[in-house]
Amino acid sequence: MKALEEKIVREGQVLAGNVLKVGSFLNQRIDTLFMMEMGKEAASLFSGQKITKVLTVEASGIPFAFAVASAIGVPMVFAKKHASANVSGALYRASVYSYTHQRTYEIVVSREYIDESDKLLLVDDFLANGNALKGMIAIVGEAGAEVVGCCAAIEKGYQGGGDDLRAKGYHVESLAIVESMEDGLVFRK
Repeated sequence: MKALEEKIVREGQVLAGNVLKVGSFLNQRIDTLFMMEMGKEAASLFSGQKITKVLTVEASGIPFAFAVASAIGVPMVFAKKHASANVSGALYRASVYSYTHQRTYEIVVSREYIDESDKLLLVDDFLANGNALKGMIAIVGEAGAEVVGCCAAIEKGYQGGGDDLRAKGYHVESLAIVESMEDGLVFRK
């Protein structure tokens, strides 16, 4: 998505530790109109697929996942990063290491929100090493449901997570793929 690449160059910041900060429009302050356009673009990449739900991980993946689910016309479910008082009963669980936060979370989804009849599109704001998507894949597998595909707003192509998932047979799409951040942002064509 050329418009996303341009917005990343204009508003993004490359921070120490290979962190791309896009909080001004993607995951802290949300450019809502642009986010809905991103959702439409992502939905078009999976047109013709039977999708019953969109799944993401809290918190920064929620706005993009909402936009995608809205464009497709299906419910969105998000995995919480830990069980809490309002998440009770039987849960699907998976461990996920966060590159950004440098810690492992146990993500959970109530079993009442995903079942074996579901065909899920997994969505996240970033795809780096693929850990969040792999955790969601584990949850979908535990539910006996089907992963239709994986979609990221921004993929860090040089970290290999997307290529690893593609090699395992998953349909992976990203709206923008950053190949390098060392001497300015370079995008995959």
